[in-house]
Amino acid sequence: MDAAAKQLANIESATGLTLADFVDRIRATGADKHGAIVKFLKEELGLTHGNANLVAHKAREILSGGAASEGELLDNQFNGAKANMKPVFDALDRDVIGAVDSRVVQKTGVSYRTARKQFALVKIASAKRIELGLNLADTPASDRVRAVSGMCSHRVDITSLDDLDAELTTWVRASRAHCE
Repeated sequence: MDAAAKQLANIESATGLTLADFVDRIRATGADKHGAIVKFLKEELGLTHGNANLVAHKAREILSGGAASEGELLDNQFNGAKANMKPVFDALDRDVIGAVDSRVVQKTGVSYRTARKQFALVKIASAKRIELGLNLADTPASDRVRAVSGMCSHRVDITSLDDLDAELTTWVRASRAHCE
């Protein structure tokens, strides 16, 4: 069972609702945008953001009549000029982030989670830059790691394989440890 399937099984067990039940309730609201669905699931059904996000993705796949595979979603992120960033992403994914509890490929990025919460978010920002979002708690900002708001507390821009160094690996490990 992959991590997303395990998470979904845990959600169903905790709530007593199946994915089909969630889809029926979402359909009844008329919500069709991801953010509106997540908001409904959090506010009306008490799901955490991570669980609501997963259910919203799965529900939208069903409501739209099908889903792109993880491989297709990832490949689409490297279309056109962004193709040259694929080797950098592959090395980041394999050598710096490594094995994780859950890796969820989305339309615009890849989320990495511990059993508790997201510790990294990778976005292919442009043909020359990958954005790596991390949850670094008390890490001070610098020229290389910037404090940001949102689901991640810090962001690092990666432009080449040379950026995948010991300092970056330390930040990824710290983010993972903070989120465990």
